[in-house]
Amino acid sequence: MNMEGVMSNRFLRKAQASRIVQKLVAKAVLERNLVNNGDRILIAVSGGKDSTVLSWALSVIRAEIKKDYELQGLHISSDFCACCKKSVLAQQLETWGIPFTDRFVPVIGRLKAGEKMNCYWCSTQRRTELLKYAVEHRFNKIALGHHLDDIIETFFMNMFAKGELSAMPMFLGYRKYPVSLIRPLGYVEERQVIACAGEKDILKAVCTCPYGIHSQRRDIRRRIAEFTGNSGAVKRRILQALSSGTIDMLHST
Repeated sequence: MNMEGVMSNRFLRKAQASRIVQKLVAKAVLERNLVNNGDRILIAVSGGKDSTVLSWALSVIRAEIKKDYELQGLHISSDFCACCKKSVLAQQLETWGIPFTDRFVPVIGRLKAGEKMNCYWCSTQRRTELLKYAVEHRFNKIALGHHLDDIIETFFMNMFAKGELSAMPMFLGYRKYPVSLIRPLGYVEERQVIACAGEKDILKAVCTCPYGIHSQRRDIRRRIAEFTGNSGAVKRRILQALSSGTIDMLHST
C-alpha cells in the first residue's frame, strides 16, 4: 500500500472536509478489508466527535463501497461523566439510520480499595462491556473512532513508555470471541475529523471526558507536531512504515 497515494494533494486541499473523510474511510475499509457483506457492526459511540463522525461516515459509504451491512450505536454511560448529550446523539444517529442504545457501567464503582481512576481502567471496563454486548446481540465487529493521529501517538507512547514497538491495529481479530475490532478512521487526521464535524453540525452533541484533559497523550501529540511539522503527508508515511515491516502492526489477530 502506498500511503502517499491515499488521495491527491489537490483533492485534500480543495474538497470539503466531509467528502475527504468519506473517501478516506471508504479507502481504509476496502484496502484493509474492514467490512464485508452481512457484517453486523456495533459502533462504540462515546458522544465525542470521532465516534460520531465515524458513525456518519459508515452510514454514507455503503453505496460507494457496494457492501451491505448493519450498524448500531452503543453508548457506555458511566458514574463519573454525565456531560454527553445523549438525546441529541441518539437523534443524530437515527437520522443516519443507526439505532442507538445506552448501557450504564459503574467504572469508578468497580475500582478496588486504594485504586485510583485512570484512562486505562476506564478503557478496559468500556471495552469489556462492548465485547459483552456484541457477543450477546450477535454483532461480529466493533467499530472504534480512533483516527490517524491516535494510531501514531499510541505507537510513540508505547515506544517511549514501554519500550515496545506496537500500535493500534486497524483490524484486530479476537481468538476468544467471535468479534473483531475495526478502526475505519485510520487514514483520517484529527483536524479532518474536526472540520467534518463542523460541516455536519456534529459538534453540538460532543462531550469531553474530564479525566483525559491532562493525559500524557497531549505531550506526545505536541512532540509529534514538532518533528513532523504537523504535515499530513509525513504522518501518512509513518503509517506506511508501520504497515511495511515483516509484521503489520496495523493488522493483528
